[in-house]
Amino acid sequence: MPEKIKKVVLAYSGGLDTSVILKWLIETYKCDVVAFSADIGQEEEIDDIEEKALKTGAVKVYIDDLKETFVADYVFPAFRANAIYEGQYLLGTSLARPLIAKRQMEIAKIEEADAVSHGATGKGNDQVRFELSYLALDPHIHIIAPWREWELNSRTSLMEFAGKHRIKVPVTPAKPYSTDRNLLHISYEGGILEDPWKEPSEDMFTLTVSPRNAPDEPEIIEITFIQGDPVAINDINMSPANLLKELNRLGGRHGIGRADIVENRFVGMKSRGVYETPGGTILRLAHMAVESITMDREVMHLRDSLIPKYSEIIYNGFWFSPEMKLLQNMIDMTQKNVSGVVRIELYKGNCRILGRRSDESLYKEDFATFEDDSVYSQKDAEGFIRLNALRLRIQNMLNSA
Repeated sequence: MPEKIKKVVLAYSGGLDTSVILKWLIETYKCDVVAFSADIGQEEEIDDIEEKALKTGAVKVYIDDLKETFVADYVFPAFRANAIYEGQYLLGTSLARPLIAKRQMEIAKIEEADAVSHGATGKGNDQVRFELSYLALDPHIHIIAPWREWELNSRTSLMEFAGKHRIKVPVTPAKPYSTDRNLLHISYEGGILEDPWKEPSEDMFTLTVSPRNAPDEPEIIEITFIQGDPVAINDINMSPANLLKELNRLGGRHGIGRADIVENRFVGMKSRGVYETPGGTILRLAHMAVESITMDREVMHLRDSLIPKYSEIIYNGFWFSPEMKLLQNMIDMTQKNVSGVVRIELYKGNCRILGRRSDESLYKEDFATFEDDSVYSQKDAEGFIRLNALRLRIQNMLNSA
């Protein structure tokens, strides 16, 4: 028999897994279930969540609009670091999980709940991300992970359970893959995508048009940054969530931000995922462009050496760890002078930097020019080169002796 639990707060999306989990928790633990859904940009997917959860048996439903918090406190900090996992993944799902877990734990405290629960499987990364966050925030919290407990070990058995209990779910045989959507991206995994040789169907994509069908004329935009964060598009100031939403619209229209990746999960297996991250793709390129004229060389190279580790920390679920806090503080220090404007061309799946300017620019035309100048003596380079060559010359002499 499961241990006695009076009330559980469930991270609830309204999809197949969490709809079944809600009913399963009630039946298995004979407890009250509070459903919590975070609105972080799912668009239409958030509709009817409350009605669906209450019909399935939830005693209470929280639906919190966390879009601005998500972008300002999770997406923008990561993009100040130019975070990217294994050279391709912009961490759309990874960044959302600690925010959801944090609010879920706050609701558990409000509701005086005994436990929290989630719909992540025992094979994926999300179980780690959720549970590391829960335990970092409350080391004594009871966690229920149904996928590691129940005997419903396939999508087919979940569909049968849902049918038996008359639970309406959105999954159909026509689209058997799993999706996760928020303001930063949408991901597709499983089902027809499990063969890494097969090309995803064009009708699967949601945020982006095919680059082949994108406009034949390029679109030029300008993004303004202040201390590493974007604040305006084409001189129009926007909130963090609205700015990212607009970049998604612009990038999606031009087929920008698709990625087909076989990545290494934290639990040890490889997994194929297809992602659409139009706004994030533009934003990362633009941020790197403004950094190129405002950031000191050695500071940039040191920060760049830490990007793989920083990204791995987020991917693996350690957002609330001491190492994450240390790295974020350091990265934020590097952004104090990263302010300026970047001009970008959007065209058929590509974004290209056309120009960048900043009042904090370290780029000085007087120094960089190939024309005659009075600030740099080219003869000084001779001693610089000979000093740097000294160890190479010594090595050669030793080898020749």
